[in-house]
Amino acid sequence: MKTNEFNPADNIQDLQYFGEFGGVNPSISDSSTYTFLSAKTMFDTFEGNADGCYLYSRHSSPSNLYLGQALAAMEGTETANVAASGMGAITSVLLQLCGQGDEIVSSRTIYGGTYAFMKNFLPKLGITTTFADITKHSVVEAAIKPNTKVLYCESVSNPLLEIADIQALAAIAKKHNLKLVVDNTFSPLTVSPAKLGADVVIHSLTKFINGSSDTVGGVACGTQQFIDDMRNVNNGAAMLLGPTMDSLRAASILKNLRTLHIRMKQHSSNALYLAERFEQDGLKVVYPGLESHPGHELYKTMMNREYGFGGLLTLDAGNAHKANDLMELMQHRNLGYLAVSLGFYKTLFSTPGSSTSSEIPAEEQKEMGLGDGLIRFSVGLDNDINRTYHMMKKCMEEVGILKKHEAAY
Repeated sequence: MKTNEFNPADNIQDLQYFGEFGGVNPSISDSSTYTFLSAKTMFDTFEGNADGCYLYSRHSSPSNLYLGQALAAMEGTETANVAASGMGAITSVLLQLCGQGDEIVSSRTIYGGTYAFMKNFLPKLGITTTFADITKHSVVEAAIKPNTKVLYCESVSNPLLEIADIQALAAIAKKHNLKLVVDNTFSPLTVSPAKLGADVVIHSLTKFINGSSDTVGGVACGTQQFIDDMRNVNNGAAMLLGPTMDSLRAASILKNLRTLHIRMKQHSSNALYLAERFEQDGLKVVYPGLESHPGHELYKTMMNREYGFGGLLTLDAGNAHKANDLMELMQHRNLGYLAVSLGFYKTLFSTPGSSTSSEIPAEEQKEMGLGDGLIRFSVGLDNDINRTYHMMKKCMEEVGILKKHEAAY
């Protein structure tokens, strides 16, 4: 990456905070409410006219604003609002942008919780969703109606690892006066959606950004006006729905964020190593860094290359029985955990069809190519990835996914 290009990790590094007593970490605000020296200032703060004043921690707190500032710097947006979970960020954004009678056009391959919210919950509020193949722009555009307000996708989709052409989708959104909302959870630092035209960028902070599987959190990054609207005491979704992040958690995530660039490089390097060798072995593996991936060339045009192609890959074990046997054996051999989520220092593996995407009906899973033998790997920070590969390969041979001493699938 050239030094004059946008570098999200450098933007985080350039932020410098001092604690209340000169600490190198900002002081944690352990208060739910804040005092005012004058009644007039309290009134102005309720009206949103007292910049720098704190009112109540459900509205904002110093710790949350420090983290939001760092995440906005990472994504290249004006500001950000952190939430108690990724779903807290997603639901607040969509309910801020949509009302009764409005519609969302969404990628069909998205996180199961987001899918369930759009398909099962939003209709109760008079908001409908059309799910489309986000990689086919003519299909996306054909799905847009006069009442469509939002175009929604994931940079790298969960769990099929489809790549969204964010620039092309941004052009479609602009043409039809829509807001493009992009979930960038799978590709922090690697992809910068706001620089490609996204209006709002969402993350589940629970995953790569925090990186230690001990905290749940989310964020919405966007313009100052949009975030102010979300925090509005009268009609802001982030204020009225109450998806508030605890200050202690915000401080913890901020500390972990500072090592994200190191971790993402290692996650990506390890995932590429495994994907290349699994493919050479004849396994059905999907990873954006492989030339065989349909979105490989597109991803190269969007990515901040020094952070690689991300830490997620999928492998088709053929059926649920073999997938389960493999995951149980790998866990027994200390190669990782049979667990949902991603971004941990150890490899995490699960079958998304029966876990994180189980909200999607079986017939729709089949239509989109999500088989019951598909395993999603969140590749960890292993020091000797070649050793890991050989141990995983042995497990695959033992459960019959690979024949011993052969490279046939």
